[in-house]
Amino acid sequence: MSTANMELETTRRNHTFEVDDIRRKHRIEMDDVQDRHRKESERTRKDNEEAAEKVRKEFEAQIDKLLKMHSEELVQMEKRLKTEVDEERSRRTREVLELQTEYGLKMKNVGLEVDTKEREAQLIQGELINTKAELDRERGIKVGLQDHLAEATTHNLTLDAANKAMKAKIDFLESDSQAQSQAFNDLHRRMQDAIEAAELANEKLRQEETLRRKLHNQVQELKGNIRVMCRVRPTNPETETDPAKIGFPDSDTDSKEVAVQGPEKQSALGNVTTATYSYSFDRVFGPQSQNGEVFEEISQLVQSALDGYNVCIFCYGQTGSGKTFTMSSTDGMIPRATAQIYAEATRLEEKGWRYKMEGSFVEVYNESYNDLLGKSEDLDKKKLEVRHDPAKKTTTLENAVSVTLDGPDRVDEILKTAAKNRSVAATKANQRSSRSHSVFILKLIGENSKTGERSEGTLNLVDLAGSERLEHSKAEGARLKETQNINKSLSCLGDVINALGSRGEGGHVPYRNSKLTYLLQYSLGGNSKTLMFVMVSPLQAHLQETITSLKFATKVHNTHIGTAKKQTKA
Repeated sequence: MSTANMELETTRRNHTFEVDDIRRKHRIEMDDVQDRHRKESERTRKDNEEAAEKVRKEFEAQIDKLLKMHSEELVQMEKRLKTEVDEERSRRTREVLELQTEYGLKMKNVGLEVDTKEREAQLIQGELINTKAELDRERGIKVGLQDHLAEATTHNLTLDAANKAMKAKIDFLESDSQAQSQAFNDLHRRMQDAIEAAELANEKLRQEETLRRKLHNQVQELKGNIRVMCRVRPTNPETETDPAKIGFPDSDTDSKEVAVQGPEKQSALGNVTTATYSYSFDRVFGPQSQNGEVFEEISQLVQSALDGYNVCIFCYGQTGSGKTFTMSSTDGMIPRATAQIYAEATRLEEKGWRYKMEGSFVEVYNESYNDLLGKSEDLDKKKLEVRHDPAKKTTTLENAVSVTLDGPDRVDEILKTAAKNRSVAATKANQRSSRSHSVFILKLIGENSKTGERSEGTLNLVDLAGSERLEHSKAEGARLKETQNINKSLSCLGDVINALGSRGEGGHVPYRNSKLTYLLQYSLGGNSKTLMFVMVSPLQAHLQETITSLKFATKVHNTHIGTAKKQTKA
């Protein structure tokens, strides 16, 4: 065993030596192979670089040759074109000279004809003046005769009346004087009673007007100082062929609900499902509703502005959903509101009220104010400043044009001027998308000379810019900045409304985060009345934007703010 172990150990040691020799030889061979491969690669790389350099030089030679040929051809072509242009210029010059000569002759002939016509017109005008003078003399004679006739008729009537009065006086003197005196005393007493009754009736009317205002405000507060209504515009059958599935479950009763069927979704098992989203508001107007029906709902808030409250009515929704049509069309909210205010102001005149109305129209574009009633060339030059009066809860726009509204027709002029100046631009969502928030501000100052009351209310009618997500509008460049500013201001509006509903006494409301909310500071909140219209597009392509708008409107609808305060004093 010892011998066998020694042999085994010798064999193992020999095997180890052989394996080490084999490994050493293999490593040497591998190094040789790698060295040969590296040298071969280097040689191949150098060959490739030499070939590439040769090809590059050949191409550069060919390019230089082609450029030289092209330059020669350009020089020849320029010479040829220059020659042709000179010839054409000479020909055109000759034609112009001929035309000028011909035009001069024609103008000379026309001048002679004009002189002839002017002489004829002067003769006819002289005859017309003479005829007119004769007609005026005849008319004067006729008027004089009519005046004499009227004076004679009046004189005759006066004489007849005096004669009748004299006869009545003679009859009275000849009758029982005591009975006549009693009759006159009775008539005088009845007249005094009638005057006192009229004074009492007028005083009662004034008291009833004050009571009406109080009850009207209580009714509005019961409805909520912030209200949200929804309007779905109709589709255009010629250009819009893919409507969304929008239903109105209670259209026969309260008309306060709208149901939208969402997009189809496929589950992991391959099942296709659709979800229906229901939303409730203070009022829902379907596609068949007209502007007159919509205005009936806001007319009471317009009356509140006339009574001395700050009122804000704004339209929210994506581009193309009908905001501008609802607000600024011929029969929209702005013309109807001003017409109602004029009619009501006229009615209140007999109760001692006199109103002064001033209107201004501004836009908030890229977080800056523009005056839509000023000159278009001054939009970017004139700077508007907002000044707030915390005591009176009023807002003043310095440097903005303010127009005194002396009649309902003046509003049409204002709307036309504002429409020309309002910033509009093309986006991929709509070819004429309003890129700014427009704000029509109507200040109503009323004074009652009989009671000493004074009211000062403000009506803000706001057409918000279209709310689109960037992935939908595909805005780029300047349009991208506009869309970002629009979405920021709309988000700030939601933050302000949310803060108004959730703050405690003296809590902070972020009005300054946006130029829009800062301008409307005293028309949003506890000392005002607010109504939001969420405008809905009926198209399937706009379904996601529709759902987003309805969610925002629901958030506003669930907000409750404090009691409005009337801006009046005795």
